[in-house]
Parts: sequence; C-alpha cells; structure tokens
Amino acid sequence: MDKTLLRDARMTTSHRAATPAATLTHTTTTTTSDWQQALPVLTGSMVTLRELRLTDAPSLLAMLSTQEVARFISPPPTTIEGFERFIAWTHRERAAGNYACFAVVPHGMDTAIGIFQVRELEPGFGTAEWGFALGSAYWGTGMFVDAARLVVDFTFETIRTHRLEARAAILNGRGNGALRKIGAVQEGILRKSFLRNGEYLDQALWTILDEDWRAQRTVWESRVVH
Repeated sequence: MDKTLLRDARMTTSHRAATPAATLTHTTTTTTSDWQQALPVLTGSMVTLRELRLTDAPSLLAMLSTQEVARFISPPPTTIEGFERFIAWTHRERAAGNYACFAVVPHGMDTAIGIFQVRELEPGFGTAEWGFALGSAYWGTGMFVDAARLVVDFTFETIRTHRLEARAAILNGRGNGALRKIGAVQEGILRKSFLRNGEYLDQALWTILDEDWRAQRTVWESRVVH
C-alpha cells in the first residue's frame, strides 16, 4: 500500500492507531452479534477481516517484522512463538471487552498479511483508539483502504463508539496523509509522546466522530449509486 503503517501500534499491552479510506463497495458479513464472544467476519471487495488464529503467526512474523514495516510502530514479536502469545492475548482481551484485533486476509488467501486493532480508551468504548500494520508487499493495492473502512464501520456500528482516535508520528507523512484522506480531523500535536529506538517522537492526534463518519459514508454511497 502507498500509505505505510500510519500508526504506533503496541503489539504487547497497549495499541495505538491511524488509517485511510477509499471507495465504498463492500459488504459486511457478521458471524455473531456479540463481538466479545467472537469477532464478526467482515467481507470487503478485496479482503476479509476475521479473528486472528494461531496459524497466522508465521505469516505475521514475515510481514510485520521487516525494517520497512516496523519503522513507525512499536517493535513486534521477533519469533513465531512471540506472535502466538500475542494472538492468545488478543483473544483474552476481546473476551474481556477491552480490545479487538482483526486479521487482514486477501481474497483467495487463508493467512493474514496484517492486522487492525481497536482498543477502548474509556469504559464502554465511548472513546476508542485504532491502529494497523500491513506487509509492505500489499501497500498500494487498495487492500488497506478496503479493510480500513470495514474496521471503522465495525467500531461505530457494532461496538457503538462515539469518538475514534489515532496517533501517527509526525515523521510518518504517508500515514498522516492517509488519515486526512479518510476524513479524520487533526486536533493537535502530542509532543515527544512516542518512544522509538531510544528517541521520543512527536505524534499527530487525529479523530473521527460517529456522526461525521456516517455523513461522509452517505456521500460516498450516493456517488456509487449515481
């Protein structure tokens, strides 16, 4: 994708986020009405989003541990076993109602090429934060924007979040540009708020509100119809 990891996602205990959008031509298939019991399966025009599986660990290690991908995220696990522990942790946090992590699976494939994460910032998910990471081989393919819209819809329509936040390092030009394209509003600069490789980096704080997203989606849908 041509928007690198917009985000500073934590692969251990905390997770941050950022994301872009694109054409609205997807359908969503839900396997359960209670996401804490099991995440729904979300189907877009190019990708399927589903719960992470232990069998995703090898592909996630290959996709997310490269220098290009890891530049603006917290260090991911460095072994298959590390990713397996991370995947097990995501299931526990989902069951507790604190967090959701989707595997990104291109149509025609079975293993994950990246992840999208959403975590609550206040009890009840009124305010949430999201993040993502995709293998660089899939940048510029349209898969990111397809998946991003599914995740935002899920966050506002299923979890019922009101305010969705993202944090992106100021140096991450692609990430910040993608957030702007999706309609996120930059609210400020978080000075020296992200520690990476021994250096504190400034981050931009971006937000999307539920009513703004629904209004924007209506515009996109009308363009598709006409």
